[in-house]
Amino acid sequence: MSSETLERIARNKNVARAAARQLSMEQLQKLAEVVEEVIDQKRDEERQRQQEEMQKAQKLAEIREQITEAGLSLDDLVSEQPKRKRGRPPKNAK
Repeated sequence: MSSETLERIARNKNVARAAARQLSMEQLQKLAEVVEEVIDQKRDEERQRQQEEMQKAQKLAEIREQITEAGLSLDDLVSEQPKRKRGRPPKNAK
């Protein structure tokens, strides 16, 4: 079953019913179990991603606080970027 077929089934209840008619009750139960496992796994991954984002934001806030306590600004930490030459070099340059 392709991902396009799964998307069609997920978007349209009638398509899902038509697909389910081709399966036995035992197959439908197994499908429901597998889908529930996938949903649980996705929820866990999403929770972990959100938790990592919160930790990252918290660390960033702590670092910013330490910078201000030290009397520095973010500009003090970033060195000047070298200026890039614009344009192409002359053709005769070797």
